[in-house]
Amino acid sequence: MTEREKMLAGESYDPLDAELAASRARARDLCRQLNATAEAESDVRRRILVELFGLGGDSVWMQPPFHCDYGSNIELGERVFFNFNCVVLDVCAVRIGSFSLFGPAVQIYTAMHPMHAGLRRTQEFGRPVEIGSDAWVGGAAIILPGVRIGSQAVIGAGSVVTRDVPDRVFAAGNPCRVVREITD
Repeated sequence: MTEREKMLAGESYDPLDAELAASRARARDLCRQLNATAEAESDVRRRILVELFGLGGDSVWMQPPFHCDYGSNIELGERVFFNFNCVVLDVCAVRIGSFSLFGPAVQIYTAMHPMHAGLRRTQEFGRPVEIGSDAWVGGAAIILPGVRIGSQAVIGAGSVVTRDVPDRVFAAGNPCRVVREITD
């Protein structure tokens, strides 16, 4: 397996691999270009977003600045919204359903590091993150590796999501816990 294949499979891989380093540089260059655009440059932004994301760049609504590791591992449904200062560390797949909203400074992490100090020098691994459709993640929330957030769930601002959150609930806190079901 290549280091990229290991990374995407959630196995230990060498983050200093030349192919991975080039892919990160590509994403950082695209993010830099995106973050330098003016509000009136919507066509330029759209071109960059289509090139950056694995899927969904054609309809995402993005308020720069935005930062990610690879971009190509991010798959968005229709009309996902990211507010200012969001960060997605996408060493594994990040799948986000249609019409989901992210407040400012939301951070989504898939990257993980070994507990053993010696291994951290040459290896890392990851776990995918999945967020359903019509989810709303409040500002400054942090979503940790391997988490699944259900459709129509609402995550309170500042929450640290350490485990799965079911559909149609309001969850908040550190660690994030279900507060109540969302009913009509």
